Amino acid sequence: MSNIHKTAIIENGAKIGNSVTIGAFAHIGAKSILEDRVEIMQGAGIYGDTVIGEGTKVYPYAIIGMPPQDIGYKSDDAVRVIIGKNNTIREFVTINAGTMHGGGVTRVGDECFIMIYSHIAHDCQVGNHVIMANNATLAGHVEIGSYTVIGGMTPIHQFVKIGEGCMIGGASAISQDIPPFCLAEGNRAVVKGLNAIGIKRRFEKEDIRALQRAYRKLFRSSQPIKDVALEMLKEEENEKVKQMCSFIIETKRGIPYERKS
Repeated sequence: MSNIHKTAIIENGAKIGNSVTIGAFAHIGAKSILEDRVEIMQGAGIYGDTVIGEGTKVYPYAIIGMPPQDIGYKSDDAVRVIIGKNNTIREFVTINAGTMHGGGVTRVGDECFIMIYSHIAHDCQVGNHVIMANNATLAGHVEIGSYTVIGGMTPIHQFVKIGEGCMIGGASAISQDIPPFCLAEGNRAVVKGLNAIGIKRRFEKEDIRALQRAYRKLFRSSQPIKDVALEMLKEEENEKVKQMCSFIIETKRGIPYERKS
């Protein structure tokens, strides 16, 4: 049985799962779907064609599913937001719907922690177990790999890709792609090393040593980084290193780093 405050507005057509809690003055739009055990707190708004996955908590005054901030958007565009399971979306977070030219869907995975005043723009694709600290902002079409942490006050430029397991320092400005398992910081941000704490928490020693060797080859070579990645990919057996090399080869915005001898 759900617990819905008498002042909440639930538009006709909204689908409400089991054991859902909706707080005072919250607004749930007609096309919205709240799966089981979702909690929408005071004053939060869920709009448009939006799915909130089971167990997700949306804190006061967060707004999810509003139209994209895109001049090409039309009111009859079939665009969506899909939020996965067991996420925490804190106060005043905004997550906009996708655009027709960007695939139509803004997506957040499972077990993410999106802190106060963060923004996820149209067509972003956010993986699982991502943490966005206060005021982190994603422009349109950004891709964030799973297990990545984005520090507070950090803007990420449109179309940038952040690989799996990255750590982005607070107050950084990200305008180029960051390979998996790396630490980047600064304004403009550059790759500073591996995300040592992150990989030690998740990987076996064999993977860690392989990534350390790969990082030295990739970022300390006098050759262009894509050429090094191509050569390594031909011989490398470690899957994590292959993932890093493939990301570097496929980047369209380039990798920001300072070559060290």
